[in-house]
Amino acid sequence: MVKQVVQLRINGEDYEVAVEPYRTLLDCIRDDIGLTGTKKGCDLGDCGACTVLVEGKSVNSCLMLAVEAQGKDVTTIEGLAQNGNLHPLQEAFIQYGAVQCGYCTPGMILSAKALLDENPHPTELEVRQAIAGNLCRCTGYVKIVEAIMAVAGTG
Repeated sequence: MVKQVVQLRINGEDYEVAVEPYRTLLDCIRDDIGLTGTKKGCDLGDCGACTVLVEGKSVNSCLMLAVEAQGKDVTTIEGLAQNGNLHPLQEAFIQYGAVQCGYCTPGMILSAKALLDENPHPTELEVRQAIAGNLCRCTGYVKIVEAIMAVAGTG
């Protein structure tokens, strides 16, 4: 199959990548660009490990084609830290013990960021709804919700 050249803007940097038309954004981010913070879980859109932000909205990158991201701003977990400083959500996940094995953490943090960007002071129910597409087998979600609520100033 013929590859197609796409221009991607990921974490504020421009990339030009030749991809097959069926290649997912997830595989492009991890394998072609080398940003491995975005995790490959179920590859079916069920677990949320591959969550990235596209134009500020949380997206399962395993369900989005790389060609669909052309001309859009994509943020991965690597793009949250600025000038060597972790994002407040990253700090809170550490402080509140919301990180155990860490596999779900990048997607969970990006889903939380999308929520807080849209609704800076969510209720606990709104937080739980926002992360409902992100599965965690380790934490039971309590510490994750506490960390997000703390950043929102409602915890």
